Amino acid sequence: MSSGVAARRDAKKLVRSPSGLRMVPEHRAFGSPFGLEEPQWVPDKECPRCMQCDAKFDFITRKHHCRRCGKCFCDRCCSQKVPLRRMCFVDPVRQCAECALVSHREAEFYDKQLKVLLSGATFLVTFGDSEKPETMVCRLSNNQRCLILDGDSHHEIEIAHVCTVQILTEGFTPGAGSTRATGMFLQYTEPGAEAAAQLRLVAGEDANGSKRQAAAWLAAMHKATKLLYESRDQ
Repeated sequence: MSSGVAARRDAKKLVRSPSGLRMVPEHRAFGSPFGLEEPQWVPDKECPRCMQCDAKFDFITRKHHCRRCGKCFCDRCCSQKVPLRRMCFVDPVRQCAECALVSHREAEFYDKQLKVLLSGATFLVTFGDSEKPETMVCRLSNNQRCLILDGDSHHEIEIAHVCTVQILTEGFTPGAGSTRATGMFLQYTEPGAEAAAQLRLVAGEDANGSKRQAAAWLAAMHKATKLLYESRDQ
């Protein structure tokens, strides 16, 4: 990819919406696949009462819209201002208690797991039916749109084209607290191909700490997958 194309893909612009200032991609097509669209606000005339506590709105009890769900609440039920990075808001925005809780949980992904995904980790990667794995560094692109795999060969997989992600574990049964992530099975579509392509990533057996880094990367990818599916279901 040329530096000019990469720069256009990463270009951002500042826009103002009814909910606040947002730093969004210059071109909509280059937006993060983890992003969420701003909701339509419930019209004022359709919400004479708070949609949480049923308080009647009047001159004293003012109405406020949650920036995440668009519903209408009184100040007591919608007083928290919380970062909402999936909608690219520059500053924390007003959210109802339920949405604020979700946004707080997502903040951990952006503060911790996203950095792990961008840094990358080393895996043994097997493409399709090949029997010979290749040692590759797998990382998320800076614009969060592609998985980039670099080794003797180079591959880029658009996150939006990923259709199946399965984290591979070893140990006791899931939920018992003794399992650990050892790899990932991934299926994705390619332009013009009828069947989905697939690859398998497995953490290598070395003693220099990269296996620990790979486990952290897999855990972060598991969280990213949940956000990706939520974005598609919106």
